[in-house]
Amino acid sequence: MAEEFGVAVEACVGQVVLPGDLLLLPAHPDEDGERLRLGTGTAPRGRLLCGPGLRRCGAGLLVTKCGLLRHRQAGSGAAAGGVYWVDSQQKRYVPVKGDHVIGIVTAKAGDVFKLDVGGSEQASLSYLAFEGATKRNRPNVQVGDLIYGQFLVANKDMEPEMVCIDSSGRSTGMGIIGQDGFLFKVSLGLIRKLLAPKCEIIQELSQLYPFELVLGMNGRIWVKAKTVQQTLIIVNILEACEYMTAEQRKQALAKLSGN
Repeated sequence: MAEEFGVAVEACVGQVVLPGDLLLLPAHPDEDGERLRLGTGTAPRGRLLCGPGLRRCGAGLLVTKCGLLRHRQAGSGAAAGGVYWVDSQQKRYVPVKGDHVIGIVTAKAGDVFKLDVGGSEQASLSYLAFEGATKRNRPNVQVGDLIYGQFLVANKDMEPEMVCIDSSGRSTGMGIIGQDGFLFKVSLGLIRKLLAPKCEIIQELSQLYPFELVLGMNGRIWVKAKTVQQTLIIVNILEACEYMTAEQRKQALAKLSGN
């Protein structure tokens, strides 16, 4: 009976959806066409990927978060039906396996470091989860250091676990972030916008000053420029980008570049 009150998922793309809404999947001639692969890995052809804010429910998707419904068409080697997810402006971060985040070391507990990642509980990081780390060659990690890594384990039943190496044992940019620089927090929606391929905001800022930038999916950004003044200017621009239009941003950058 619930299917009678559902709405086709294609008709809701780009519109606001609310928790409890039922989105019906398109019908496929094969019986496997409507099955979902609840994961971020490669899915067989003809499958759909269920992203954040959605949950499998009978013959459709059940919305669990309020926001805009998004859809991305599949590329080569991805799901033929693409990916559906809810783009929400939540401020509290929920750890997701594979997400790259910025954590703050809060304590050392034996061979494990405890990190504040902005979630409901702290994440653990083993001293062996660094490139080249051994029992004799331990990384020099102190309380208060900033760590850029990714989640290896993240679910509601287990403590989040972070690593600073990929599947090949390489750091690939992860590890301890420099002592200098400025760390601040923005909304998760702005982080997703900045991490988008060919982000105009990052390209325009790179023409203003040379700087280093680390973006965490948990809403934390670390910035370092040549001077403290340049660093604070970039921080203020990034914080204001969430509320400025593209034209307003370009006008502000033009004034700064003229000085």
